[in-house]
Amino acid sequence: MTNCFDDPAVLIDDPETLRGHIGVVSPLASDKVLDRLDRFCRDFIALSPFLVLASCDSEGRADASPRGDAPGFVRVLDEKTLLIPDRRGNNRVDSFGNVLSAPGVGLVFMVPGIPETLRVNGKGRATRDAELLAASTVQERPPVTGLLVTVEEAFFHCGKALIRSKLWDPASQVPRASFPSLGRIIADQTKAVDADEADRNLEEAYRTRLY
Repeated sequence: MTNCFDDPAVLIDDPETLRGHIGVVSPLASDKVLDRLDRFCRDFIALSPFLVLASCDSEGRADASPRGDAPGFVRVLDEKTLLIPDRRGNNRVDSFGNVLSAPGVGLVFMVPGIPETLRVNGKGRATRDAELLAASTVQERPPVTGLLVTVEEAFFHCGKALIRSKLWDPASQVPRASFPSLGRIIADQTKAVDADEADRNLEEAYRTRLY
């Protein structure tokens, strides 16, 4: 029995149908895509403390990972190359595992207070070059791994999504107490840890193990 989600009459399953449904792309939207990082891209990256890194494995299973640090933590090595330092985390290495089998990555850079974002697409490679990574040292802790991104596309995305979401509006912030702590969520989902203990461990990690 076909449910409403699988109704072929409403599904879009080929490029021609998609383009006919959405309409033509404007020349401006096409022409703004660069194959390198110009001065505006480089300046935006220097201001950015946060990005989302998208990748997928060889079977097309997708993943999106947040990355953040002080503004400019992503280093522009040249107009075609970025270095994203990998800080201490949970050692899942989802993104690195993906680029080993399918190197395509997508980045969305954000700058607090600016509604526009910068999108960068390209190919990723994992590096453990200690000399290269040394310049990303924070609190006397150099990253042991980094993601090199060879830029294939770079373009600015209009601010409609961030404007609609009011992401940078302080009035839209949700009180932290209105949602369960991560420790309590993990405790409930895994049944393998005490919630209070998990919260204490996370608080300690946030305080002493960011780098």
